[in-house]
Amino acid sequence: MDVAEPNLESDTGRFFTTAGIDPADELDWQKRDARIVHHGTGAVVFEQRDVEFPAAWSQNATDIVAQKYFRGAPGTAARERSLRDVVARIVDTITAWGAADGHLDDPEAFAAELTYLVLTQRASFNSPVWFNIGVPDTPQQASACFILSVEDSIDSILEWYRQEAVIFKGGSGAGANLSRIRSSAEPLAGGGTASGPVSFMRGADASAGTIKSGGKTRRAAKMVILDVGHPDVEEFVDCKAVEERKARVLAEAGFDMGLDGRDIHSVQYQNANNSVRVSDEFMQAVADGAEWPLRAVTTGATVRTVPARDLFHRIAAAAWECADPGLQFDTTINRWHTAAATGRINGSNPCSEYMHLDDSACNLASLNLLAFLRDDGTFDVAGFRHAVAVVLTGQEILVSRADYPTDRIAATSRRFRQLGLGYANLGALLMALGLPYDSDAGRAYAAALTALMTGHAYAVSARMARRLGPFEGFAENREHTLAVLARHRGAVDDIDEQAAPADILAAAREDWDAACALAEAHGVRNSQVTVLAPTGTIGLAMDCDTTGIEPDLALVKTKKLVGGGTLSIVNRTVPRALSRLGYPPDRVAELLTHIDTHRTVVGAPQLRAEHLPVFATSMGDNVIEPRGHVLMMAAVQPFLSGAISKTVNLPESATVADIEELFLDAWRLGIKAIAVYRDNCKLGQPLSATAAPPTTTTAGPRRERLPRLRRSRTFEFRVADCKGFVTVGQYDDGRPGEMFLRVAKQGSTLAGIMDAFSMAVSYGLQYGVPLRTFVNAFTSTRFEPAGITDDPDLRIATSILDYIFRRLAVEYLDADERAELGIRTGPERSEPAAEVVVDTRQGRARGSDAPYCMQCGVQMQRSGSCHACPSCGNTSGCS
Repeated sequence: MDVAEPNLESDTGRFFTTAGIDPADELDWQKRDARIVHHGTGAVVFEQRDVEFPAAWSQNATDIVAQKYFRGAPGTAARERSLRDVVARIVDTITAWGAADGHLDDPEAFAAELTYLVLTQRASFNSPVWFNIGVPDTPQQASACFILSVEDSIDSILEWYRQEAVIFKGGSGAGANLSRIRSSAEPLAGGGTASGPVSFMRGADASAGTIKSGGKTRRAAKMVILDVGHPDVEEFVDCKAVEERKARVLAEAGFDMGLDGRDIHSVQYQNANNSVRVSDEFMQAVADGAEWPLRAVTTGATVRTVPARDLFHRIAAAAWECADPGLQFDTTINRWHTAAATGRINGSNPCSEYMHLDDSACNLASLNLLAFLRDDGTFDVAGFRHAVAVVLTGQEILVSRADYPTDRIAATSRRFRQLGLGYANLGALLMALGLPYDSDAGRAYAAALTALMTGHAYAVSARMARRLGPFEGFAENREHTLAVLARHRGAVDDIDEQAAPADILAAAREDWDAACALAEAHGVRNSQVTVLAPTGTIGLAMDCDTTGIEPDLALVKTKKLVGGGTLSIVNRTVPRALSRLGYPPDRVAELLTHIDTHRTVVGAPQLRAEHLPVFATSMGDNVIEPRGHVLMMAAVQPFLSGAISKTVNLPESATVADIEELFLDAWRLGIKAIAVYRDNCKLGQPLSATAAPPTTTTAGPRRERLPRLRRSRTFEFRVADCKGFVTVGQYDDGRPGEMFLRVAKQGSTLAGIMDAFSMAVSYGLQYGVPLRTFVNAFTSTRFEPAGITDDPDLRIATSILDYIFRRLAVEYLDADERAELGIRTGPERSEPAAEVVVDTRQGRARGSDAPYCMQCGVQMQRSGSCHACPSCGNTSGCS
């Protein structure tokens, strides 16, 4: 077994590049137009012609990087026009700082290696580095993640508002634990009762909703946290669920409640992720069925007690209803804290991967794992190690020279030097290797890789400490830091040797042995080195098929074409996986044709049954089970300094009990934080079932023909930019018996398909298929065109079929049937609302309720615990 030797003396020397040759000159470059068009209106959101990018970069990555990261006013001489210029701006600035501060033996080699890694999409810094570093007259903010402190005073609360605004303006996100604010059950010094932290969240939420991140069309990213023992924890748990209910009622009444709708601002608490901080004591009380005390912030006295299981159920029920709150496991988090002598970890950044001291910052970077996989299926251990060293060195250089929003954050960050190196494309890597994401082999591979990354990062940090000294807080935290490193090293021995790749596991052990020995002798330069961020924008910029730790979203995606237009293609990882699994080229081609035609691998006759799990995704008809997500997080968590930004996806049919079990599993398995997302939970809760009148159908397969002379009704509609007409022929008793649909230009492909579809529906109606069956089947189907309609009753449609069958339901189904289907008329919305009863046992299937991108109108996708736009790269997070 060959294991690449770690370079113990020079971490940033030549590896990928050659002295005297500019790495950019070794790439093929193209000039192309960068253009982003609004999905709904067709308006050009961004355009820059003749931008220069490496030929290997996709059009999607070109559009995103040019729009997001090129600096200078568009149309002026100051505007950056080539990726060469952008990367040179960043790399030259970091290199100059590193040389001046004594980090680099060979600045020219470091610059070349870092340039190569970025230009070949092997690595990327977080967005603030692209936004700010090297830009004249711009604060050199480099960190995407901030944790703030909030004390029990009005001055501190208002300072929290101000600090968040500054951070959002710089293109970053912030989180804060509000548990120091006294509860609404406690008195004020001057008389009266405090309003509690939830009330102050309203002001912070309004501020975040007003300020766009980075001054761009990217929403501010924020996190609010409350300890499970705070007397207002129940109000905190419920606050977003209550507002979601209000949003649904307003939307049904015709108000514009879209992501950036004119009326959405009346709904509170929508600009933050919420998490409850739970201790081992609370989780044990849940397991034991014990009472749980809620204690006053000011005195510590017990205000009241609640059954721990009831509170836990309440948290799970709120997460079932609206995906918030998540859980952060306080005892586990602080058990792995390297600076515990200085202070405890109370909070996190918005995406929950950065967890450290209050008033601190973390600059992130990510490696593209798939870029290190060779064609023969072996992993480039030496190249990966070198990339870890180069990128981590760049991050470390930024700590001292970057600007921070407050003096306190600057002081804490420079004293503890927190870094957040991570990776993207894990899901694609495992698929390319032919390993199921939800398998022992997949988890062992991920664990070994993560152990290698963090072990080598700490070894590099220790060598930097030997050269420059450890982080300032190391002396008082020496015992804690070394204990945590030893705990990481011990976890490496728990990786399944039979399932993990031998060369990666051996390299990880070697690096952890070196890290522990060097740290014992010299300390470490950084109090933390790794996290797993969502990598939304930067993952797309690196042309990653999957973001962060996530599995693949779907096997077929839309590819942008140079010069405009799109094309649906099977992910490039799929043929690689099929070849790896031993399928010959002709069989691979047949399987790709099946996937392209049916948009799924399920039912492909050529695919062996044992290989189906390899192609499981987070959405679709071959999905990874929720516990599979949790087990993957548990596999890699012991090898990360920080935590993991990941949302555990659940089907709409999941119950509150399912979520409770996932929360318990996450705690038992040692995960630091977990958030869940039940499909479509934000579109509306199902109503309790009521007795419905029997549906009259024609018995048997006999066709009931329409009379020769019959009445019909015609409806005109518009969905997004597509106009059409639907005509319904009726029986004498008013039942629909046929449908004619005209859309787009007559003779077009879409029109032909709709003609055939109309005939199929008409035959179904005449052979006794109830209209309700069609309504239930085709509402919430999702394809283009989709978006805003011209119907005041049905403002948003996910497809033409979604609109048509909801319109038919309004016209032909009675009120009880429509109530069960969640379809109401305008007059019905004006009536007093009936009592809503949440049935947590089941839910009606709908399409994804992810928000639409504020910039280009494309529906966003889950990326960790945030959303990312696959078209323009906008994110709702801070990466």
